[in-house]
Amino acid sequence: MAGKGRLLIIDDNAELLFALQLFLNTHFEKIDTIKNPNLLLSKLEEQEYDVYLLDMNFKAGVNSGNEGLYWMNRILEFDSNACVILITAYGDVELAVKAMKEGAVDFIQKSWDESKILSTLLSAVKLRKSKLEVKGLKEKQKQINHQINKNINFVKGESEAMTQVFRTVDKVAKTDANVLIIGENGTGKELIAREIHLQSTRKDEVFVSVDLGSLSESLFESELFGSKKGAFTDAKEDRIGRFELASGGSLFLDEIGNIPLNLQAKLLTAIQNKQIIPLGGNSPINVDVRIVVATNSNLFQMVADGLFREDLLYRLNTIVIDIPSLKDRSEDIPELVDFFLNKYAKLYKREELTFDKSALKKMGQYSWPGNIRELEHVIEKSVILADTNKVGATDVLIGDDNQISKKIVESLNLNENEKFLIEKAIKHTGGNMSLAAKELGINRSTLYDKLKRYDL
Repeated sequence: MAGKGRLLIIDDNAELLFALQLFLNTHFEKIDTIKNPNLLLSKLEEQEYDVYLLDMNFKAGVNSGNEGLYWMNRILEFDSNACVILITAYGDVELAVKAMKEGAVDFIQKSWDESKILSTLLSAVKLRKSKLEVKGLKEKQKQINHQINKNINFVKGESEAMTQVFRTVDKVAKTDANVLIIGENGTGKELIAREIHLQSTRKDEVFVSVDLGSLSESLFESELFGSKKGAFTDAKEDRIGRFELASGGSLFLDEIGNIPLNLQAKLLTAIQNKQIIPLGGNSPINVDVRIVVATNSNLFQMVADGLFREDLLYRLNTIVIDIPSLKDRSEDIPELVDFFLNKYAKLYKREELTFDKSALKKMGQYSWPGNIRELEHVIEKSVILADTNKVGATDVLIGDDNQISKKIVESLNLNENEKFLIEKAIKHTGGNMSLAAKELGINRSTLYDKLKRYDL
């Protein structure tokens, strides 16, 4: 049983210290004790501990518990992930509640209940491990976000529509208000969500993105709220959910319109109470997240159709940001073309490549049903296929130029036909992934897997 963690016991009762150390010695890799709490801070400088067992009263005749609360707060100032268990000879429920609110992980009385003492301490060791895992994951996520944000050069454009979008972003970013971002597929909703995070007071914390449309119902709770070992067949260890991982930062929930109705209540409860309960767990975990969601669905119509909870919608849409489609901001196309040309010309070593006026005119007149994502693909394809250093209108393959449908219907290649049918279903349903999946006879998670596979 050794190797379970490091324990520091702070109590002015020498006999209790000796008894606890003797009893717990085989259950911990290291146990230190101190009688005088004034030595606590110097002890913290010398050694890191996983669990602290702290007396609540040190002065004779004083039973308020304030001393214990004071020293607990000093420990938490030193290590915010510390697990402190307060111990007292006086069973005071109100004091226990106060201690838990201020940061204690548990509260036990000085009655010699070996099983209670041991189970409480070992649970605290597990909690400490979980806290450190969350801390490590957050640090990794921060590094990933830093690299992503460093490589993102957002093209704001000069159109009035996008100017209005960024006016709203500037106003809402510094608040903690929930934000609903709406817009067609490919308009850059996640980029706007990241911009909100980068301008917020949480910019130095994590930005966690979740594609809700790709989550099956069976994975929904464990992905968002985490799960305990044994909660389901494959749960071989505790798993941290996205809400807990994002705590302190921002949580971006993409494709919010694709959540089944029966799961919307669980999401609403988590957002409303700022608490989650991992799948298979009993104790709630407090989370502090800024919620930003996005969808290409008309949530108000879905509410009218009984497909989306009205209370969840009004919890999410404190501020609504409507991202315009590319056809409604065509004046931004030249700037976007320059941006993507620079990106892919460097990638494919075609730095000398340029687009002539005829190519720009053709792109400016096209409706871009796939929005910025489609424009980016067209630019990349043009850079790869260009025979000369000057790309003209005939070299830009968009719309009917691709003749995709004619080629595919004549082909017996399964992949080509599957890609064509997926594109057709999405176009037919106006980008509603739930309906598109239904038309295709597959579930949403399978559809999202195929979208990634075919880079759609």
